[in-house]
Amino acid sequence: GCHAQGRVLLLTICAAGIGGTFQFGYNLSIINAPTLHIQEFTNETWQTRTGQPLPDHLVLLVWSLIVSLYPLGGLLGALLAGPLAVTLGRKKSLLVNNVFVLAAAALFGFSRRAGSFEMIMLGRLLVGISAGVGMNVQPMYLGESAPKELRGAVAMTSAIFTAVGLVMGQVVGLRELLGGPQAWPLLLASCLVPGALQLASLPLLPESPRYLLIDCGDPAACRAALQRLRGPADLAGELAELEQERAVCRGGRARRPWELFRERALRRQVASLVVLGGAMELCGNDAMYAYASAVFSQAGIPQAKIQYAAIGTGGCELLATLLSCLAIERAGRRVLLTGGYGLMTCWGSVFTVALCLQGSFSWTPYLAMACIFAFILSFGIGPAGVTGILATELFDQMARPAAYMVCGALMWTMLFLVGLVFPFLVEGLSHFIYVPFLCVCVCAAVYSGIFLPETRGKSFVEISEELHRLNFPGRSRGPAWAGPEVVRSTEL
Repeated sequence: GCHAQGRVLLLTICAAGIGGTFQFGYNLSIINAPTLHIQEFTNETWQTRTGQPLPDHLVLLVWSLIVSLYPLGGLLGALLAGPLAVTLGRKKSLLVNNVFVLAAAALFGFSRRAGSFEMIMLGRLLVGISAGVGMNVQPMYLGESAPKELRGAVAMTSAIFTAVGLVMGQVVGLRELLGGPQAWPLLLASCLVPGALQLASLPLLPESPRYLLIDCGDPAACRAALQRLRGPADLAGELAELEQERAVCRGGRARRPWELFRERALRRQVASLVVLGGAMELCGNDAMYAYASAVFSQAGIPQAKIQYAAIGTGGCELLATLLSCLAIERAGRRVLLTGGYGLMTCWGSVFTVALCLQGSFSWTPYLAMACIFAFILSFGIGPAGVTGILATELFDQMARPAAYMVCGALMWTMLFLVGLVFPFLVEGLSHFIYVPFLCVCVCAAVYSGIFLPETRGKSFVEISEELHRLNFPGRSRGPAWAGPEVVRSTEL
């Protein structure tokens, strides 16, 4: 029985992941390989149209647009995810989301034949929208479907699929596979495959039981979904917990994102979301990936081999997220976050020293390389996965979609800004490039160590009781959860 139960949950995780955060990682890393080919294509296209070549700075502008339209689309997707998750449900939102993927794949695939680099730009925007929706709806769907003792580990799989996507994007982009000068339309359109896999598998799996009970008010469907997810296990305890949650949320409507900031009862949750959500993008992990190839070439790795070293960096994040998935229910959220950011501070400092001593010793490039791997490992162990769980665990059913919208909007805006500012930072700060990122890591480590409530293994009702105590210190913990009068007193 237990075996069959685990299987449905596992299949749900895979079906949601392959078209969800896998696409985010995949489309993030896949664009690195064909950089030069697409720039050449842009130039040739312009020459065919107007008869003169496009000046270099404009080719670069088009390229940076192709790269940065992705996080811009992600921002739109994050804002779309909340309303979608509430109106269509978690599962249907993920399915409908593949419309964007199919459209983007078509645009990428025919862009060369049509002689249009604008099609690539529009495709990147659409792929971004789909990644934005997936990044937000998937952890919500999985976190609501998992039993509470596995909730953290199940929500961590979002980070695992992101890392698998990153590595797959790097592998498929190898010159030997689809990284050649002729294959780039195929390379970009290959996001079609995971989309098709999700469309084939996800419809067969259950919707989030919490959504069915609390949002749709359908106890029968909720019980059926739980039965499929948990197998023949005794559901009485869990159904009672769900009913308790439903009582707390009764009469409420789905929150709007801006309402989260006005409520005193949500103060600690929103602060944690903003601080840790922002830190995840501003801690310099993406910058490490961007910086890696430059450091590898300084370490004397031959140019043709650098693409393999890059796969090593993605592999590091994958390994770390797998470890963290195993550790999260033992160590807890707070330990992994504090430890992860603490270690990142340490490796980032050593990295800065290595960059400063660059010319003086022959071994410094290798030290810098080791730091890159250690930094990415530390990021994967804590921040990469745990941050996505917070919005599921700290907010109730009515506020959760809005919390993901806030977190997603923040994340994609930061991703966009870091991508924009990073080249200028490299010029301005040269060796001390990592100092601003280190400050962020220190702040995040201190915040999660001191202010973040531990949510491991607690039911959603227990978590909200504890947060209520933190948000209203000095008050008794409010009357026992009973009915409408409680709802008033907890300001839910």
